[in-house]
Amino acid sequence: MTQLKRIAILTGGGDVPGLNNVIKSVVYETSQTGYEVLGIRRGWEGLTHMKPGRDLDPEYVRVLDRMNTRGIDRTGGTVLHTSRTNPSRMKKKGLPRDFPADRLPAMQTGPESYDFTPVVLENLQALGVEALFAIGGDDTLSFAKTLDSKGFHVIGIPKTMDNDVRGTEYCIGFSTAITRAKDMITRQRTTLGSHERIGVFRIFGRDAGFTALFTAYVTSGRCVIPEAEFDIGQLVDVLADDKRKNPSRYSFVIASEGAMWKGGSVSEYGEADAFGHRKKVDVGQALSDEIKRRAGEETINSDLTYDLRSGEPDSFDHMIAITFAGVAVDLFRQGKFGQLVGIRDGKYSYCPLPDPKLGPRKVDIQKLYNTERFRPHYLGKIGVPFMLTLEND
Repeated sequence: MTQLKRIAILTGGGDVPGLNNVIKSVVYETSQTGYEVLGIRRGWEGLTHMKPGRDLDPEYVRVLDRMNTRGIDRTGGTVLHTSRTNPSRMKKKGLPRDFPADRLPAMQTGPESYDFTPVVLENLQALGVEALFAIGGDDTLSFAKTLDSKGFHVIGIPKTMDNDVRGTEYCIGFSTAITRAKDMITRQRTTLGSHERIGVFRIFGRDAGFTALFTAYVTSGRCVIPEAEFDIGQLVDVLADDKRKNPSRYSFVIASEGAMWKGGSVSEYGEADAFGHRKKVDVGQALSDEIKRRAGEETINSDLTYDLRSGEPDSFDHMIAITFAGVAVDLFRQGKFGQLVGIRDGKYSYCPLPDPKLGPRKVDIQKLYNTERFRPHYLGKIGVPFMLTLEND
């Protein structure tokens, strides 16, 4: 076992239920063997903006122990807070205050961007950290891969309600998102039925439609996802037919935020974030308006996005978070770094941190999605892993 005196843990990107469970479990499993655990606050920003010195910068670094993490698993969010900072592409306006100006020319990668990877490595060294647990989605893990390429000891733990991190069939936050979406849609069915309308439920999923697909699976609903451009006329006909056949005279569709119909255009707006993402115009509202125009039916547009990532995790995410933390600690004790904890073929496992160039994992529409009926496939599951396959990984 590699003897490390101090390790660190951070959470990056969007929050999801289950992050605090990972943090607590890592602290409990490592502290009992004599390691000090540092919590890095605000994701990668903590390692670009901290003030190095003899004492820990309380704004960005805190010591985690069994006492101050004892009850954090009973709440959602992340006690370490988070950000969408990308040290490889720091924007000029977001640079640390009072950073030495004479260092910037050597780090400049564009007119308004800088690579702070050397600063992150320097700060980790100054803290005496010899291994880092990075909890995040594709964006957070992409910089973890950068650190790994520089020879730093990193272990990744996947979290995202989109469930689209390559190398794993499951990401922390996914089950809670589906559970919450199912509950909210079930409640809103009464309103749809009372007013005899067509419902459009917008849900997270910029690049992959797993969350919309599995929510449709458990609500017997229709869904549209980024992996398959759809025929808007065909979807409207299906929804109108569903409404006519339903004794309560309503129907609904679940729309991933990145879904798009053929010939349509839902534009992006605003400045791109540190990972190059711009916000998408609300596809739920656009789809709702289009259904109303084509079918002459009244619609209700409901945005479920942020409600799905708030609050404590469900039991499944709680269990997965604890176990992912345990697997990560096992890898740490075995000296296996540059790895991503995950589930593969339905089993807890690990693999090398994903290559950011490959992009997010996608829904295999031939196996999982009926493009004609806008539904998940329910049959042919014998021998298939509990959640998903990795054949398109």
